[in-house]
Amino acid sequence: MIPIYRRFVRMPAFAAFFVPLLVFAGCGGQQTPGGPQAMPLAALKLKPAAAVVMQEFPARLEGKVNVEIRSQVDGILEKIYVDEGALVKAGQPLFRIDSRLFREQYNQALAAQHAAEAAASIARLDVDKLEPLVRNKVVSDIQLKSAKASLLAANANVEQARASAQSARINLGYAVISAPVGGYIGTIPFRPGSLIARSASTPLTMLSDVREVYGYFSMSEADFMQFRRQYEGATLEEKIRNVPPVTLLLADGSSYPEKGELEMVGGQFDESTAAIAVRAVFPNENGLLRTGNTGRVRLESRFEGVLLVPQAATVEMQDKVFVFRLDKSGKVRRTAFTVSGKSGDSYIAGAELKPGDVIVTSGLGRLQDGMAVKPVFDKASQK
Repeated sequence: MIPIYRRFVRMPAFAAFFVPLLVFAGCGGQQTPGGPQAMPLAALKLKPAAAVVMQEFPARLEGKVNVEIRSQVDGILEKIYVDEGALVKAGQPLFRIDSRLFREQYNQALAAQHAAEAAASIARLDVDKLEPLVRNKVVSDIQLKSAKASLLAANANVEQARASAQSARINLGYAVISAPVGGYIGTIPFRPGSLIARSASTPLTMLSDVREVYGYFSMSEADFMQFRRQYEGATLEEKIRNVPPVTLLLADGSSYPEKGELEMVGGQFDESTAAIAVRAVFPNENGLLRTGNTGRVRLESRFEGVLLVPQAATVEMQDKVFVFRLDKSGKVRRTAFTVSGKSGDSYIAGAELKPGDVIVTSGLGRLQDGMAVKPVFDKASQK
């Protein structure tokens, strides 16, 4: 029988080399006491920072003055002086209604006025003739009283005739329809020869003064409460004045070059939508914006000393937002937090998270509550 020590002596040289390595490998590695090896993952230590929060609301645009152009008289549309989309000045003629009937009505009313004035003059002469005769007691005063009553009636007829003539003259003036304000002409659904009625449901056109444009949008109750908290001022009017200039995003995603001002917040919430109306005003001297345009109004707010959580470091479940926060033992705990706002690609965290908290920013899909994690910090982010 060969002694045991001779077996080791006869082992190959390379086998003797691997024995210490195996012993070393069995003693190495990083494990938590009584648990699995801690997983190294990127992490972030939360610290207060400044943030710019931008909120966007769908908006519809309207000219500061939008006027329905309607006819004040019935008649045949004789001429259209402008084209659709034209820029007109206040007082510029737009349409003309056939005025022949109105002119004849005015002439008749004017003739009736002249006849009434002549009758009043005759009544005045009768009074003047009877007054000395009554003083000399040639005729009774009854005749003078009757003449004065006739004069009063004649004067009343004159006033009535003048009013009728004035009404006929106004109707004649209505035959030419002029622009009440400057602006752009909308669609014209009528053509020369069309019968125009005062009671028609469709106006001749819409005239929009768009030198300034209103952007109307709505805030939910939650957005409105946040709006009241984030701007300084004792009253709502003061808060509106402290809102920075707002931006208008056009339908193609581009930004309108002119900044606007928040001007008005409605007095009550709409019961059907639970939203409140808000109005911003934008200058529009170049006429780029028109009534009926749509876009988005962007409000910007600056906050100091808030905690920013990258969206990529969060998980959303059942309308809640979670992060994986490390506890003192180095294990992750799924923690829900309130989103107070959004700044770029980060959330503004509510009071559930505190300065100094460490959250995991990668490998979230593999994490579960209680798992051990070795945080790996980005040196630049920890300065």
